[in-house]
Amino acid sequence: MKVLCFLVSILALASSVAFAYDPSPLQDFCVAIKDPKDGVFVNGKFCKDPALVKAEDFFKHIEAGNTSNSLGSQVTPVTVDQLFGLNTLGISLARIDFAPKGLNPPHTHPRGTEILIVLEGTLYVGFVTSNQGNTNRLFTKVLNKGDVFVFPIGLIHFQLNVGYGNAVAIAGLSSQNAGVITIANALFKSNPAISDEVLTKAFQVDKSIIDYLQGQSWYDNN
Repeated sequence: MKVLCFLVSILALASSVAFAYDPSPLQDFCVAIKDPKDGVFVNGKFCKDPALVKAEDFFKHIEAGNTSNSLGSQVTPVTVDQLFGLNTLGISLARIDFAPKGLNPPHTHPRGTEILIVLEGTLYVGFVTSNQGNTNRLFTKVLNKGDVFVFPIGLIHFQLNVGYGNAVAIAGLSSQNAGVITIANALFKSNPAISDEVLTKAFQVDKSIIDYLQGQSWYDNN
């Protein structure tokens, strides 16, 4: 029985390590700095000397995003790159502004789950599962002011303003730097470009269509 309990404990510990995306901090904070002088490298950033940390290191003001673009939306991120006090804390957020019919296009966050709350307007949102088991099942919901929706880590998701006015949402993310991969941009605006042979065979279309898509100005709203 003691051996069994020991094995269970080891498995539990291993699982907790395996599923921890951002390492847990071993101190109160680790405000990131760009200058490595006298810093300690933790979680991808150098830490500021705690004696030099100020309240401003944990503060940031964000304005409404400019939605005058082809997507009609703008994401204003607040990650560790914008707010250094987030370093090692395992969270971040983004404000998303939508013009009428504005779209936050299909994208994924490779390092974080997203929880979204609508502050204003009406959004049609959804995510697609992986092709294992659920065979790319689509989950969608129409959200109104005060509604909350979760997008699991790594899954492709989107938000579309289906109301008559502007819309605003706040997205919380379970990583200090969850990352963003916008699907269309990654496929048709990569640098260097993905081979036409790969894309034509993957999408089962003519090369002319791939050339057309690669020639578009894919706007990045992040």
